[in-house]
Amino acid sequence: MLQSLHVKNLALMEETEVEFGRGLNILTGETGAGKSLLIGSVTLALGGKFDKEMLRRGTESALVELVFQTEDKRVRDKLMQLELEPEEDGTVIISRKMQVGKSTYKVNGETVTARQVKELAELLIDIHGQHEHQSLLNKKKHMEILDAYCGEVFLAAAEKVEKAYKECRELQKALEEEAMDEEAKAKEQALAEFELQEIEQAGLRPGEDEELEQRYRLMVNSKRITENLSESYQYTGNDFENGAGNALGRALRALGSVSSLDARLGELEGQLVEIDNLLADYNRDVAEYMADCEFDGEDFAAVEERLNLLNHLKGKYGNTIEEVIAYGQDRQRLLDKLTDYEAYMQQMEEKYAAAQRRLDAVCGKLSDIRKKNAVSLTRQLKTALVHLNFLTVEFEIAVSRANTITSKGYDDVEFLISTNPGESLKPLSQVASGGELSRIMLAIKTVLAGRDEIDTLIFDEIDTGISGKTAWRVSEQLDTVAHAHQVLCITHLPQIAAMADRHFVIEKSSQSDNTITDIRMLEEEESLGELARLLGSDALTEAALSNAREMRKQAVGHKCERNEDFLSGQSTPAKKI
Repeated sequence: MLQSLHVKNLALMEETEVEFGRGLNILTGETGAGKSLLIGSVTLALGGKFDKEMLRRGTESALVELVFQTEDKRVRDKLMQLELEPEEDGTVIISRKMQVGKSTYKVNGETVTARQVKELAELLIDIHGQHEHQSLLNKKKHMEILDAYCGEVFLAAAEKVEKAYKECRELQKALEEEAMDEEAKAKEQALAEFELQEIEQAGLRPGEDEELEQRYRLMVNSKRITENLSESYQYTGNDFENGAGNALGRALRALGSVSSLDARLGELEGQLVEIDNLLADYNRDVAEYMADCEFDGEDFAAVEERLNLLNHLKGKYGNTIEEVIAYGQDRQRLLDKLTDYEAYMQQMEEKYAAAQRRLDAVCGKLSDIRKKNAVSLTRQLKTALVHLNFLTVEFEIAVSRANTITSKGYDDVEFLISTNPGESLKPLSQVASGGELSRIMLAIKTVLAGRDEIDTLIFDEIDTGISGKTAWRVSEQLDTVAHAHQVLCITHLPQIAAMADRHFVIEKSSQSDNTITDIRMLEEEESLGELARLLGSDALTEAALSNAREMRKQAVGHKCERNEDFLSGQSTPAKKI
């Protein structure tokens, strides 16, 4: 759950920190006090769009920090996947420091990317914004909701559909690319034959270019090499009066005349003999190397011509001899294909047809799962809608076959509803008002919460367009969800605020030339005063407080009945599965 929220220098918030609890956390306040800004700060911490206008006046940076407490294994696994060390007590701290043109995200003190934060947030919190219910007007959202309800078996089937769809698309693309008329085929064949002949005639050998380049360098530099080797040979040989060979010979003769007088002198003579032998070996090797450097102009011309040919082929067909050879092999395969083009295309079409059949089969299995779950979800949503004061509602999730197949299968999913007796079922977008859409979205969230492992749900003004008895039903439904999940809810309705397990008020005040938004948790009596304000009372009269107490009593009574029903097994509030 979300334990605490810390905000600094964001819009009207100078610095505020609030600790939330389990159950239903209600946030109320005057219009313009900054209720949605507080929830918006949560969205910012989790990767939402930041604008420089959000910075508090006179400041250079803003900070939002969220502290979660979770025992969810998926969160621990995700942290490990992100190479972040999970805390032993399950604490997850997400922070974002925002400056103009720059944001820094951290998880448990380690710097991470916005994408990594969003991946982690998907396991921790679900935020229902003020206008999210409008997404129900789009049929695409209907399929997303049904798919989210379907569970693990569906995910496995959906993965097979996506894989089969990708295979079909690749084969279809290959068919389109391979298709050619006789003229194009003839041109392609002639070019392939020319290129293959050019490569084959070259008689390429892997590594040949490197060997020739080395030999070419020696040939180009042979004169300088020979001159320097000759000079080295002269200084180390016996032909030059002051050469090392002559000097070493004289040294040996001088030492040899006395070496028999002492064993140590004999050892020194042996060392000098070894040096003389090494020098003689060196001179022989130098002489052989200089002999190898001798070549005629024809050899040089042949090497140069061969290198030019190899570089020409590498310039056309690949960066290395190996790549050129591989290109030639590819040309041979192309010629083999073009030689029997009709048979090749028929084989491709058969592969594509087989892939289409496999795709249709896995789409059928996926559709069966959707249809089966649509019946169950329809039943649960209808029950939830009745609880939300849709007393004569008829609801259906229509799953039909679309004209096209996508990576999500071939189903077309649409929510149909009738809210008045005798009226036929019609698409949601044609009959539902704003207030009805809000309640339908709450019903969906309530049902999905029973299967969702996300612990924290946020509702930003879920009560749009409702009042009276319907508001009580929404309040009761939120309490049902909050029995198994932490719920944070911004509201302007006293019926919903009365159901709070924790009640927070968001207030705006002026200090000198500054305006500040702050949040604090209310004690019971303060909560009654806020309920009285929500009921429309300008002053805290005894009558207004009496109405507030009665409303609070009714809410507490519902909570007690819900708990008694749950303990006796007569009701099954939303729970994690």
